[in-house]
Amino acid sequence: MSLEPSADPAADRRANYDYRSDDVDRPALVADLEAVVDCEVRGDSYSRQLYATDASAYELTPIAVAFPESTADVAGILEYCEAREIPVLPRGGGTSLAGQTVNRAVVLDFTRHMDEIREIDPDGRTATVRPGTILGTLNEALAPHDLKFAPDPAWGDKSAIGGAIGNNSTGAHSLQYGKTDAYIEEVEAVLADGTVTRFGEVSLEEVSERADPDGDLEARIYAEVERILEEDADHIADTYPDLKRNVSGYNLDRLVAEARGDELPGGEDTGEPGTVNLARLLAGSEGTLAIITEATVSLEPVPETKAVSLLCYRDLHEAMEDVEPILAHDPAAVEVLDDVLLDLARDTAEFGPVTETLPEGTNAVLLVEFYAADDDHGKAQVAGLLADRVPSATPAGEPADDAPRSDTETPALAALEAYDEPERAKLWKLRKSGLPILLSRTTDAKHISFIEDTAIPPANLPEFVERFEAILEAHDTYASFYAHAGPGVLHVRPLVNTKTEIGLEQLHGIADDVTDLVVELGGSVSGEHGDGRARTQWNRKRYGDDLWETFQDLKTAFDPDWILNPGQVVFREAEPTDLRENLRFDPDYEFDAGFEPTLEWDNDNGMQGMVELCHGCGGCRGEQSTTGGVMCPTYRASHEEITATRGRANALRGAMSGDLDPDEAVSDEFVEEVMDLCIGCKGCAIDCPSEVDMAKLKAEVTHEYHERNGASIRDRLFANVGTLSKWGSRLAPLSNVLPKLPGARTALEAVVGIDSDRPLPTFRAKTFRDWFHERGGEAASKKRASKARARPRPPVEPSSTPTPTRTTATPRPGRQPSASSRLRAFTSRSRTTSATPAGPRSRRGSSRKPERRPGRTSLRSRRESPTAGTWSSSSPPTRSCSSPITSTCSARTPPSGWRGVRTASASTSTPSDWTRGSPSTSERPPTNWSITATATSSRSRKTTTPSAFFAERATPSIRSIRAVAGWPAASATSPNTPR
Repeated sequence: MSLEPSADPAADRRANYDYRSDDVDRPALVADLEAVVDCEVRGDSYSRQLYATDASAYELTPIAVAFPESTADVAGILEYCEAREIPVLPRGGGTSLAGQTVNRAVVLDFTRHMDEIREIDPDGRTATVRPGTILGTLNEALAPHDLKFAPDPAWGDKSAIGGAIGNNSTGAHSLQYGKTDAYIEEVEAVLADGTVTRFGEVSLEEVSERADPDGDLEARIYAEVERILEEDADHIADTYPDLKRNVSGYNLDRLVAEARGDELPGGEDTGEPGTVNLARLLAGSEGTLAIITEATVSLEPVPETKAVSLLCYRDLHEAMEDVEPILAHDPAAVEVLDDVLLDLARDTAEFGPVTETLPEGTNAVLLVEFYAADDDHGKAQVAGLLADRVPSATPAGEPADDAPRSDTETPALAALEAYDEPERAKLWKLRKSGLPILLSRTTDAKHISFIEDTAIPPANLPEFVERFEAILEAHDTYASFYAHAGPGVLHVRPLVNTKTEIGLEQLHGIADDVTDLVVELGGSVSGEHGDGRARTQWNRKRYGDDLWETFQDLKTAFDPDWILNPGQVVFREAEPTDLRENLRFDPDYEFDAGFEPTLEWDNDNGMQGMVELCHGCGGCRGEQSTTGGVMCPTYRASHEEITATRGRANALRGAMSGDLDPDEAVSDEFVEEVMDLCIGCKGCAIDCPSEVDMAKLKAEVTHEYHERNGASIRDRLFANVGTLSKWGSRLAPLSNVLPKLPGARTALEAVVGIDSDRPLPTFRAKTFRDWFHERGGEAASKKRASKARARPRPPVEPSSTPTPTRTTATPRPGRQPSASSRLRAFTSRSRTTSATPAGPRSRRGSSRKPERRPGRTSLRSRRESPTAGTWSSSSPPTRSCSSPITSTCSARTPPSGWRGVRTASASTSTPSDWTRGSPSTSERPPTNWSITATATSSRSRKTTTPSAFFAERATPSIRSIRAVAGWPAASATSPNTPR
């Protein structure tokens, strides 16, 4: 039986899943929408739960989820919903941090089908794309042309360009490139009533010609734009902050600057006066004005090379004081990391070694990056910076004659330089190290993003940080400060427990106080991540009542019934947005797994902490070519949200917190739809910033399911594949004939679920062991080994250079060290090595490993031999046991301090022909020692302890190791004494 290949595994007629549940909340609505469009619409409980969250702290269950395939689908949905006043929400990768991609609405997921790159024009430096195109995918396609889409949000390899426009995204290199709005040339958009139109550059005369307050929807939009330019332009120019990084409110400051031909903050030229680009008015509107279905964006050349310097400071305040002088050197990026994140990084195995390169006393760093024409240019730029800010440094290059010099004090302790890509990546890795650690908390209190991207003029950063810390202290919490110091956008995530009323008051109080501080210092409530549910309510305080009404009027002109993502950027007075509402975790939240976990969960809050750990960043949705790693392979095959780690985590949390039916997590449907396609690869535990371990969660849920319902024939078959293979071998060749009988494969597919087209393994009666012995394998192996030993080897000249030795930690008083740790201590003391000593290690990255439980040995300990170096013990190794098991150990140099013959007899416990003496060159035996010994163990393989294991391998006996290492003899009751 042959099957047609399908890109979607669920399309196979034999699949027992379709990525959704059977219960549909509003079946009539779903049926109506599917009747007017050609795309899929879902209203089941699973799909709605999957799209209830994004990367923010918010959760709001949508009405339905649609996957448009064309502009016509979007227009049809909007026309239907506008007539019934049903809200609609456009969504890309769901990576928003302020909650702007969750709403009680029909969600349009553009990443499934509308993600194509329609055209790339290298000569004109433009690209035309659909809104679901992932930024990383676009840049991958542009790479052969040495071009890129310039704004670089940190999560660009998982976020869509439609979201970047809706959010007016930027990134670490905004000093060089600014925001997304600067690169929007033209868009195709669908208006609230289903009208399809295009927005781009247009003259003010044309705006006036097309304006009609009483006309159709598009005419009313032009009329409102004309009114704003005529009546509110001065107020907008005076009120908007003088910042390069402001994305709060509507993008009216650019509209006014373009009409007047004024420069934008940061010196961006807007061209000749008299024209405006209405496509750029949609930037930062968060899907509240229109829905973009196609965009033409301008591109930038990829820089030839880069140069990086890491400046080290005693504290965050000194680093902030140095930001403004550094900006005079025209860097492409200036990033900061404070003491909180540095301390967290020091405690990790991955980032600890990087922090050890920093000078002692470093509690804050500034990473400064330059774009350069070549390496010499980059070195000159760094040299100019260091000559100004770290005069004591000796840079790799020479500063240019016109390099800036500042009169301000230079508080930096030292500086590191990096020019090669691996070295630059190492320093950038340090900058990015803290956030994953912040996001890995499994406690109820979490580092929440709600005021994490306020923007402040860089000159005001020192005062801002000091007063911000005072606000946090007043509200009895703390936060870390990191990210984009250059443009004045510090990411600050206070630790708050929103499951309590006190936490909600902290959330609101901190946001209110920080907004007051931002307004006073001439800043913005959002310099990067947008308004959403977290900051919309503060726009009135930031811009005043007059501009708040302008926002409302603009929204009404584009969207008369307010159906487009209502409550974001601006709201109606009757339906205010409050950052304390619709939180994922609030005082009403309750968790009930429905069963007692069986596995050991060594994190805070146990299994509950792991279920609640996913913060929704969407890292599991990235493609292999742009993100690397393995997460999440099932999503890469299906592009279904439910097959991503984020989707499974959200569904599981919903099932255990009451959002879904009781006991849903262990229902047949949930196990098949949500859990079954997780292949247990553990990629999430490694690649996820929060280290969500979905494979372990699946094991816990599946175990409980089996406890209640029993395991299937398929599960039992594959769990006992070893036994099956043994019987298959014993019954061969009959076992190979049975699957070939007519109907056998069909029956096997129906009963066990093994694809009838899949080749089955062939069983053989003769085992590999039998085959090996028939060839004289053991004898042949011994013969080859004896020939190898007989081969002469050149003598090893003694080294005059002292060699470093490894040290091990002293066992805790009152506790007998394990056999494996004793062996490591023994070999550490008795062996020498010519390897370069490792540098200091981090606290969590230490080479010291936890002791293993009795009866267990690592593969590495089995392979290590204490004879592979120079013996330096006070007494020779002994052999005190005998058995048919014989092993040969070879050492290239003789035991230190011993002289004797080449071979020691295995019949004596201590080689009698070894005598103690002062070693001399002439007295030393040949360099190729062969020590033959025998060993035995009375313990079975199943219960062999590490001590017995070492005895079986004919290493020095445990009794001898005790004597050599100076440990007391083991008592009869010692748990480590071999029996």
